[in-house]
Amino acid sequence: MKKRIAIFPGSFDPFTKGHEDIVLRGLHLFDEIVIAIGYNSKKSRYFDIEMMIEKIKACFAHYPQVSVITYNELTAELAKKHGANYLLRGLRNTTDFEYENSISQLNRHLNSDLESIFLITSPQYAAISSTIIREVHRFGADVSRFLPYKL
Repeated sequence: MKKRIAIFPGSFDPFTKGHEDIVLRGLHLFDEIVIAIGYNSKKSRYFDIEMMIEKIKACFAHYPQVSVITYNELTAELAKKHGANYLLRGLRNTTDFEYENSISQLNRHLNSDLESIFLITSPQYAAISSTIIREVHRFGADVSRFLPYKL
């Protein structure tokens, strides 16, 4: 039987408890999950990418089926390189769905073997977004309760 490998792509700037929740729940569905930190040409990072890689790796140190990589290419091509037939994504609301649906359709066009799997964010994490966390952190407020690691 072929391994079920999922790519969980994102900028993860920062990686939140909501992201962690999606990965942990995804482990019930997939044999391996590759957390892929992409370089978004439209965004400059707030948190250092090397620091984020280390923080995410530490979160999943006891889960050998989870790996963390960076990439700078089309997600559909990355999936092919890793033998992944699934993209794992979290949805907080209908706005996320509209955005993710468009991306899913394009990825399927680029790689017909690629299925997008959407998990609805657990209610306690639905209000957490990396954008909000960055803004709160920028003004010096404590964001530790939203992150699965210490900054």
